[in-house]
Amino acid sequence: MAFRVKTTAQAKRDLDDILERLLSQEAGETGLRWFQGLHQAVATLADSPQRCALAPESAVFPFEVRHLLCGRRPHVYRIIFTIEGNTVSVLHVRHGRRQPIAKP
Repeated sequence: MAFRVKTTAQAKRDLDDILERLLSQEAGETGLRWFQGLHQAVATLADSPQRCALAPESAVFPFEVRHLLCGRRPHVYRIIFTIEGNTVSVLHVRHGRRQPIAKP
């Protein structure tokens, strides 16, 4: 079953911030290729998003939250998402060293 991947406004802002940081650090072609790989990782959620582990945030929210890890240490990012029916909603894209999202 193919899923539709939807990116929330917050996740889009997260991605914009990551790209801006890469550009400001003059990461060059390597940084842009890595960022393209991050986008490709998001796209893979269309196939078998259940393959991804439950995120730590899943314990504090009333719905299931999963995450896909992307990158190599120390530059691992977490793509945090939910699955509802045949839609995957990407909620956040955060650096792996950041604390889990607290319930509002």
